[in-house]
Amino acid sequence: MTGDQQSGGLPGRYNGGMARIYPFRALRYDPARVILEDVVTQPYDKISAEMQQRYYDASPYNLIRVILGKREAGDDDAENVYTRAAETLKTWREERILKEETEPALYGYSQTYTVPHTDEVRERRGFIALGHLYDYAENVVYRHEQTFPKHKSDRLALFKATRAYCEQIYMLYSDPAFTAEKLIFGEGEETPADLAITDEYGVVHRVWKLTDPTLINLILTAMADKKLIIADGHHRYETSVAYAKERAAELGISAESAAVAEEEESPSERVDEGIRPLAKPPYPEAAMMMTFVNMEAQGITILPTHRVVFGLENFSREEFLTRAEEFFSVTPVVGHEPEHLANTHGTAFLVVSRDGKSGEVGHHLLVAKPEAMAQALTDISPRQAELDVVQLHRVVLEGLLGLSHESIAKLENIRYVREADEAAGMVEDGDANLAFLIKPVSLAQMRDISLAHEVMPQKSTDFYPKLLSGLAIYALD
Repeated sequence: MTGDQQSGGLPGRYNGGMARIYPFRALRYDPARVILEDVVTQPYDKISAEMQQRYYDASPYNLIRVILGKREAGDDDAENVYTRAAETLKTWREERILKEETEPALYGYSQTYTVPHTDEVRERRGFIALGHLYDYAENVVYRHEQTFPKHKSDRLALFKATRAYCEQIYMLYSDPAFTAEKLIFGEGEETPADLAITDEYGVVHRVWKLTDPTLINLILTAMADKKLIIADGHHRYETSVAYAKERAAELGISAESAAVAEEEESPSERVDEGIRPLAKPPYPEAAMMMTFVNMEAQGITILPTHRVVFGLENFSREEFLTRAEEFFSVTPVVGHEPEHLANTHGTAFLVVSRDGKSGEVGHHLLVAKPEAMAQALTDISPRQAELDVVQLHRVVLEGLLGLSHESIAKLENIRYVREADEAAGMVEDGDANLAFLIKPVSLAQMRDISLAHEVMPQKSTDFYPKLLSGLAIYALD
């Protein structure tokens, strides 16, 4: 086990690494009481202050009040953003704005979208269910990115206060036979969805509720031998694992007693003669709501996340570019058009920089020199060394600019930006010293890094589109 892996197994580990998946009775908005487009949101970590206010204005029942409520002057231990979230959720349940399903279900989930900055339309399919929470050391769930402690402490406080998981973890698995998809979506004419929502990015989200016990058990069986890779939601996943351990200790639940509890056959709703009872988590906190997507399928899009560096005193572009020539071929270019990167092979960055003395803004293409880069990264695996984002962090941000790993983790001099125009604009407007526009990590690179128990720098991937928050909620009580 590497130093980055968690240790100490969770109660409920089974058969040396099986992926345990469960149906659940979701809390769902009542479409007779709300306009669904007005109450759902993007994931909490993608919500800006402007988006937060827009969600507040959209509806008094928008989920923003639970997942990312406004902080108020005078907040203390007795009343704060977390206690208000818990009270809001409680009130909505009492008023039946949120209604619990009458029977356990899985939910087919598709997202139809246009790839940003193109005319290509794709559909990403998966399903929503509960997934058992595992330590990374148990070789069932794998991560690919580092996380920020601050974000995890915030989510833990929210989970404890609300006793509910309102957002999903985006999980990838591999199944070239497409077993789950065929069971959920069929192979012929598609069944009409139970609901369809178009979000603010024009993405069409559709959901199908699946309650047939035989079908559910077939899907769970098909998933039992799968390895799961976290695409999005590392902070929420690791926080949920920590909460599961804490609750198991409070409840006095051991791994052995949890296994016995789940394996006991207890009656379940709509279980007919001869049909296996539907599986349940050994205790509520042992599972988290997840969306499972087959990485062999078409429709998965990974966007780059660009890096913007600010707060460098007396920054000299000439000195930086001169030092960069040890590792890169440096070529001046006009503007920051994506074609500059698209037409290069190997590692390359498009750098927008503002000179600290003259204030002049320049654009340069940096193409890595393979031999020099290999010598600079001898202390890490070849898988890591070939990643653009690793070369950027290790050689450029830490080596050439002198930013420490700790300062980067604390976001002291760096911002992460999806849109190239926004990143370049921050430099052009004088709000930053440099912007590094990068290529996206490939799905194969992410998979190989994850399964090797290695991690990339934070914000290495940006899976698009995001899973919509508010389609289903897993209430622990």
